[in-house]
Amino acid sequence: MRIATWNVNSLRSRIDRVEALLQRHEIDVLALQETKAREEQLPLMGLQSLGYETVAAGYNQWNGVALISRVGIDDVQVGFPEMPGFGEPLAAEARALGAVCGGVRIWSLYVPNGRKIGDPHYLYKLDWLARLRAAAGQWVGEDAALVGDWNIAPTDEDVFDIAQFATSTHVTEPERAAFRAFLDEGYVDVARPHTPHPDGFTYFDYYRQRFERNRGMRIDFVLGSPSLAKRVTGAFIDREERDPARFEGKPSDHAPLIVDLAD
Repeated sequence: MRIATWNVNSLRSRIDRVEALLQRHEIDVLALQETKAREEQLPLMGLQSLGYETVAAGYNQWNGVALISRVGIDDVQVGFPEMPGFGEPLAAEARALGAVCGGVRIWSLYVPNGRKIGDPHYLYKLDWLARLRAAAGQWVGEDAALVGDWNIAPTDEDVFDIAQFATSTHVTEPERAAFRAFLDEGYVDVARPHTPHPDGFTYFDYYRQRFERNRGMRIDFVLGSPSLAKRVTGAFIDREERDPARFEGKPSDHAPLIVDLAD
């Protein structure tokens, strides 16, 4: 079984790239983030003609998550228990979507960015992660994968130059501690051993040819439960999908992360 995660940065803009990615790598389950549309706005007919089922959560042109599977989609959950909202008035955001696909409980997660240290969105991010960790305890005993754009670089080597992030979100100790809490719970960063530094970056800002200079960040992850981690046989990052010279049109600023599981 092959699962993948990708912050697509608008599914409507890149539906052709999604369809091509699924076929090129023979992906069984693809988790998407930042789809930026309501479900009824998404162009899904091509995916369905390829034999994939889809489920999505999206309330407006921001955020949005989806799962695309050719091995079934069961027990769909939009949002995890006690997931916080944001804004005035307080509103739910489309940042978490879970389902059982091919016997694996997969959560497509788009963790809040945090914006800047001390911002209400930063506090929301930490609260969101704490509540996700509390909910994730109920899945750690089964084959489960928490996948997506975590908006956290857990170690200094997960950014191209830690000095440039000294006053930024994504690398603060509270964020890193929140990420480590999932590892303490028993989840495993299953792709890291197969995607070593400096080739493990998954995000490259559009600014100043960051991709071409390999000045990126590792912020997209597949955290597997112990039983799922034992099934992992390999993983890779499709950096070609991020390469602006590889395809026509502007790529997403994230590269897909792909993980292989034994039966």
